[in-house]
Amino acid sequence: MNDHPAKQDPLAALALETRAVRAGIERTQFGEHAEPVFLTSSFVFESAAQAAARFSGEEEGFIYSRFSNPTVRTFQDRLASLEGAEACLATASGMSAILAVVMALLEGGDHVVCSASVFGATAQLLNMFGRYGVQTTYVPLGDVGAWEAAVRPGVTRLFYLETPSNPLTEIADLEAISAVARRHGVRLVVDNCFSTPVLQRPLAQGADVVVHSATKYIDGQGRVLGGAVLGSAAFIDGAVLPVLRTAGPALSPFNAWVLLKGLETLPVRMEKQCANALAVARWLEAQPGVERVFYPGLESHPQHALARRQQSAGGAIIAFVVKGDDDASARAAAWRVIDRARVLSITGNLGDVKTTITHPASTTHHRIGPEARRAAGVTEGLLRLAVGLESPEDICADLARGLTC
Repeated sequence: MNDHPAKQDPLAALALETRAVRAGIERTQFGEHAEPVFLTSSFVFESAAQAAARFSGEEEGFIYSRFSNPTVRTFQDRLASLEGAEACLATASGMSAILAVVMALLEGGDHVVCSASVFGATAQLLNMFGRYGVQTTYVPLGDVGAWEAAVRPGVTRLFYLETPSNPLTEIADLEAISAVARRHGVRLVVDNCFSTPVLQRPLAQGADVVVHSATKYIDGQGRVLGGAVLGSAAFIDGAVLPVLRTAGPALSPFNAWVLLKGLETLPVRMEKQCANALAVARWLEAQPGVERVFYPGLESHPQHALARRQQSAGGAIIAFVVKGDDDASARAAAWRVIDRARVLSITGNLGDVKTTITHPASTTHHRIGPEARRAAGVTEGLLRLAVGLESPEDICADLARGLTC
């Protein structure tokens, strides 16, 4: 069934804030104002002939909520409108979105070039595909020449990156890397989780595919899991939908409804959280116990100019290194900041309205091993802060408890 035909977005001329509230709505005969939740596993057909036509793809319509549901479709259409994509498929989580893309694009003998600065689970997933003959080469995110040099002609099928990266907020030059990908006939996949379409639209800057962990900023309140894959209608329907339909990493209709509510407030939340993050990042730079702060909105960020060109704001993620004489003392100092916090939430999740803090080397990036962590710049003194909607003064005061001895 082709549930995502290429079509003109009727709200394309309206502002993003308007589309975040209005896009994708198809009211039922009851004229409801809020989007309905279709909690049904299957859909009834008017006749055997209609059932056959639906299953063969001759007639559009819903069949089974594993791969087609009205509430999920509303979420997909709204997110596609915000990203400027022809089509979107929602999945059960961000990792299942990445898995769906990898399964859709790759087979044994293929090669992937991936940024060394990616979420730990993403690297683990790509490494897992080594069992099936898919090889991955990791390159520095900001070194465009390294992306070019890593290409294996006729074998490399996929470039994969995050920008800003997790957790060091490195910025990829999307136009330059996409130019390399086009020269070699390689698809560029961009994880836009940190920026969301409010701050950055990778498809407009040369990417072929965008993936999201909707669990993060799209939900925004730490309630549900979700993911999404966006791109051309031909790619979504021809390559990703068969994976979703067969393998079944489906987004539940209830979670889709919650994510729709998250999209409605996404522009307002991102604006405020970015402003809070900039204030906290400037405060951290002035602290004697902090060795370095990584935040694209700071002039000290090595890719600040590139971030200003690609993004409308610096984002809400800050990474900073606590001073220590060696690995052991750096870890102890970082853990002290976490353990003395009374307001911040100690959790590996991010994108919440509540500020969260984590020690990547011992949590989110623990399983990739020490050598891979060093290559990615994930040191023992590094902390990742996902700034929420609290007062920035209160966030700084909470961090100060562990930064001052």
